[in-house]
Amino acid sequence: MQRLYRKRIVLGVGGGIAAYKSAELVRRLRDHGAEVRVVMTQGGREFITPLTLQALSCHPVHLDLLDPAAEAAMGHIELARWADLVLIAPATADLMARLAQGVANDLLTTVVLATNAPVALAPAMNQAMWADPATQANREQLLARGIRLFGPGSGSQACGDIGMGRMLEAEELARAAADCFETGMLTGKHLLITAGPTQENIDPVRYITNHSSGKMGFALAEAAAEAGARVTLVTGPVFLPTPDRVQRIDVVSARDMLAACEAAMPCDILIAAAAVADYRPEVVAPHKLKKDPSTGDGLLLQMVRNPDILATLAGRADRPFCVGFAAETENLLEYAARKLRDKNLDLIVANDVANPSIGFNSEDNAVSVIDRQQHETRFGQASKGHIARALVAFIAERYKES
Repeated sequence: MQRLYRKRIVLGVGGGIAAYKSAELVRRLRDHGAEVRVVMTQGGREFITPLTLQALSCHPVHLDLLDPAAEAAMGHIELARWADLVLIAPATADLMARLAQGVANDLLTTVVLATNAPVALAPAMNQAMWADPATQANREQLLARGIRLFGPGSGSQACGDIGMGRMLEAEELARAAADCFETGMLTGKHLLITAGPTQENIDPVRYITNHSSGKMGFALAEAAAEAGARVTLVTGPVFLPTPDRVQRIDVVSARDMLAACEAAMPCDILIAAAAVADYRPEVVAPHKLKKDPSTGDGLLLQMVRNPDILATLAGRADRPFCVGFAAETENLLEYAARKLRDKNLDLIVANDVANPSIGFNSEDNAVSVIDRQQHETRFGQASKGHIARALVAFIAERYKES
């Protein structure tokens, strides 16, 4: 169940008696490391109070589409972008019908239409309602659109009937939610991923670095492991936990990173997400540099070029499928396309780091991927975890075509 660790789950609570199980579901999801935000329908509030779910999720419960405070920041869009998974439990017959028709007349249905994250429903209703042809037609339509259905189960119901329509228990739903992040697209493949900044020493105290947090590279490593790959993550100095089932190698400088990558070869796919320093001081002072009154206010450092890790690995005889990153502040697509050609890459991911909402240290990202034919594929703003899973799926597809 480590697959739920640090996942962002929007839990929708519909208006059915099974809503009482949603409280336990919030606890189970959080026990497995997920962060949960709850959205309730008007009917859901009749069966369980928002205060209960707020206390269990440790976040305010989202209730109204036309909440002035939320709408000032387009709250439904923010929730849709935030989510790694939208799970609706219970999903009533009414909710299934509205979703099948694309109705967006409350906050929950609007979030479902606006999100790029996977959507899953845990149906809960009377056995006759579940068996009704209209409900079954809605079920088929939802499945055809890629919406997952968890259950329903069979057994005794609140009305006294016995049959299909019971919402699955909390632990079963948590397990099903975890399975949403296990794809198997890269089973048997070895992925080498670089992440974070590098540090280039000036003296024993000072160094040159950049603002990279490593979040995107670590999210890619986690997504690749979920896709079944054997993942080697070579990272510069960051303060991030190691994703489950990932081999982590910590390095400091650009030359350290190159050496670690070469030692990890061969691999099937290389994703170079690290922000590697282009230059380093030619001489590292053996002692802390002191202020020299004779030089005025300045300090002159002679810099030399670091090895180009990506170009070096892309030029090997056992060259992997190579994916680079271009973090730019201007002329994003032009510079990214040039880097793709110059470094002999298969794909390049262009990221506008001048935008603070998707730049270094942000929780979200929005990228464009350019291939050798200069075709551009855009991935709109979403959490870095969601972007990472979308990128890994895209890379896996292109790798299989190569």
